[in-house]
Amino acid sequence: MKKILCLLIFILITVSCKQEKKEEPQLEKQPKVVWEPYDEAQDIAATQNLEQDRMHLKLVNSKVLDKNNIWKPLENELNYFSADQYNALKPYILNQNIPVIQKNIKEGKLTYEDLTLFYIYRIRKYESDNANALNSVISLNPKVVEQARALDKIDKKQIDINSVFGMPILLKDNINTEDMPTTAGAIALENNKTANAFITNKLLEKNALILGKANLSEWAYFLCSGCPVGYSAIGGQTLNPYGRLIFETGGSSSGSGVAVAADFCVAAVGTETSGSILSPSSQNSVVGLKPTIGVLSRTGIVPISSTLDTPGPMTKSIIDNAILFNALIGKDNNDNVSVETKVDFVQTIKEASLKDKRFGVIKELLEDSLYSKAVREIETAGGILVEVTTEETPLPGFLTILNIDMKNDLPNYLKSYGGQEVTIQTIDDAITFNNEDTLIRVPYGQQLFEGIVNDSTSNAELEDIKNTLEKTARNYFDTHITKHKLDAVLSINNYHAGYAAVAKYPALTVPMGYTEKGEPKGLTFIAPSYEEGKLLQLGSAYEVVSQKRVPPKNYSK
Repeated sequence: MKKILCLLIFILITVSCKQEKKEEPQLEKQPKVVWEPYDEAQDIAATQNLEQDRMHLKLVNSKVLDKNNIWKPLENELNYFSADQYNALKPYILNQNIPVIQKNIKEGKLTYEDLTLFYIYRIRKYESDNANALNSVISLNPKVVEQARALDKIDKKQIDINSVFGMPILLKDNINTEDMPTTAGAIALENNKTANAFITNKLLEKNALILGKANLSEWAYFLCSGCPVGYSAIGGQTLNPYGRLIFETGGSSSGSGVAVAADFCVAAVGTETSGSILSPSSQNSVVGLKPTIGVLSRTGIVPISSTLDTPGPMTKSIIDNAILFNALIGKDNNDNVSVETKVDFVQTIKEASLKDKRFGVIKELLEDSLYSKAVREIETAGGILVEVTTEETPLPGFLTILNIDMKNDLPNYLKSYGGQEVTIQTIDDAITFNNEDTLIRVPYGQQLFEGIVNDSTSNAELEDIKNTLEKTARNYFDTHITKHKLDAVLSINNYHAGYAAVAKYPALTVPMGYTEKGEPKGLTFIAPSYEEGKLLQLGSAYEVVSQKRVPPKNYSK
C-alpha cells in the first residue's frame, strides 16, 4: 500500500511538472534583419550643394565593412528579442540618465540583459535602414549579452544607482579592447587584436559592459586635410542625427557623440587631442568632458600626441558624465603623466550652483544669439558675468607637436600595445600601405601623414615649442582668470579647444540650444588644470536652469 501511494505521488508530481512546462510561453523566432547596400549617388550629390566644403562627400558607407557583420555575432540573441519587447522597454531607457535606468532595474522593470539587448536591437534597427543609418558603430562585443546575464545574478540591492554597473558603454575605436579589434578606422589596423587599454579595464573593474566600438574620424582626424569629419575607411561616413547628410558630426570622436545622441548606448568614451571630444559633443547636443592631461590614462590608446592626448566621457547629461568619469579615473604607472585622483565627482555636483560664480564672457562671441542667451540665463541664476576681450593669439608650432609626437608615439604603441597581425610599424609604412589602393584606403588623401614624415624638427626644438605654447595658451586664459578672479571662461563648441589643449586645461561642453536650421551648439566651460570638479558643478547648474537638450526627432522610436 505504501509503495502504491508513493507511486501515485510520483505520477502526480511528474504530470504536474509536465503541465507546468507546457504552460511556459514559447518565444517566437524573429524575422532576420539584413542591411543591403544601395546606390549612394543621390545622397552624395546632395552634399555637393552644402556650404560646408568638408560636407562634400565622396561616399557614405564603408567599402570594406559589411554592416551585417556588426551584429552577426549577436544574431542568436536577437532572434528571440521582438519589436514588442523593444517598445515595452523604451519608457525605461530612452533619454533616461544612469540613476533612473539603475532604479528601474532595481525595481524589476527590466534587467541588464534587457538593457543590453535593447541597445543592440536599436543599433541594428537604425543602422540597417539606409534612410536613417548613422554609421556610428564599427563593431559590437560578441560576449556582451552573456556578460549582462552574469551581472543579473548579483543582488540588485547592492548596486549603487550612481555607478556604471551593468551599463552598456561604447568606446571610440582607438581604445584597445580584447574582444574586438582596435582599428582607429584604418584598414591598416583592421586586424589589430589587442589586450584591453587601461581605461577599458577600469570600466570592467566597475562591472560596466563594453557594448562595442564607435566609429571615428580615421586616425583621430590626423590623416587627411580638409576632409569630412567622421569619415573612416572601416566605418564609413558618420552622420549627424540632427541633420543627416546636412550637419557635420564634429570630430574625431564622431561615432561616440552620434551614438550617445541617438541613444545607441548609455554613454560613450571619446578621445581628444584638440577639440575631438568638444566638437562632436557640441555638434550632437551631448555633454563632453576633456579632462586635464594625465587625469585619465592613455595606455593602450592609438595615439596622436603623448603631449596632448586624453580620453574623456561623452554622455546625455552631467550626472552621467560624472558617473562615467568616476569609473575611468585611476593612476597608471605606464603613463608618465598619469596622476592619482581621489575626487568623487558625483558628490561634487551635488553642490552645484551658479550663484556668485564668476564667468569670463568673450565679448566677440556675444554676437552669437545662443551664446548671448546662455550667459544671460547664467546671470539670471545669480552668476556674475565679466566681459573679456581676447586677442587672436597665434600658436606657432602647434602642428609640429602633433607631427613629431605621432612620428614617435605610433611606433611605440604598435610595439607595446598593438596586435601581432598588424604589418605596419611606422607612419612611412602606413603611407606605403595606403598607396597600394588609394580609392579604398584613403579616398580623401593622406596629406597630414605626408606632412609628418617631412617634418624634420629635432627633439630639442620640439621641447622649446611645447614650453612656449603652454606658456602662451595659459597666459591667454590666465590674464583674465587672475585679473577678474574667474571660475571659468565661457566659449562655444570647440572654438578655444586649441588653447585649452596646449595649456593642458580641462574643458566641458553642455548643450545650449539649436540654430534656426536645427544645428546643435554647446556652451563650453574652460578652467585651470585639475578643476574638473568645478567644471562639472558649473555645467550641472547651467544644465538645470537651461534644460536645452532635445533628442533628435527622427531617432525617438
